Amino acid sequence: MALASIGVDMLEIARMEKVLERRPSFAKRVFTQAERTYCDRTARPAQHYAARFAAREAVLKALGTGFSRGIGLADVSVVNNEAGRPEVVLSGRAAEVAKEQGILEVALSLSYTHDVAVASAVAMTDEVRPRQEERPDPKAELRESFRAARSVLDELDALERVEEQGDEA
Repeated sequence: MALASIGVDMLEIARMEKVLERRPSFAKRVFTQAERTYCDRTARPAQHYAARFAAREAVLKALGTGFSRGIGLADVSVVNNEAGRPEVVLSGRAAEVAKEQGILEVALSLSYTHDVAVASAVAMTDEVRPRQEERPDPKAELRESFRAARSVLDELDALERVEEQGDEA
């Protein structure tokens, strides 16, 4: 597995709308309860179902498997975090494959137009996963800044004393 891999998929929203109308059991078979609850409470449920289905495809492309190697439709799902941002949830065989490949995170972006839903997924190993930079304590930074300034002032005082002693001689 590469250090990072990407997958992209798109789906016509009208196509998802037709599937949902013709086969009401499709949503229950493919999507988690949380996904159905989220999609069904939106103004355009088919748009959100399409984006989540495209997300499954994009994630499996990033894993390099597609729906093979024992991975099923329910092994990839999408939840929204506290900020409303979509996040990938891997379970079952998809989670096993990701672990085998050293994948620690799959970043996800969903988008749509009036007609098409698009999903982009980036599977990342530890080597390329972005790190939260550790910021020093602001009080410690301020103390260090004052110490540095004090050191410069002390050096200036010492130079002045040396110059004064030289003037007296």
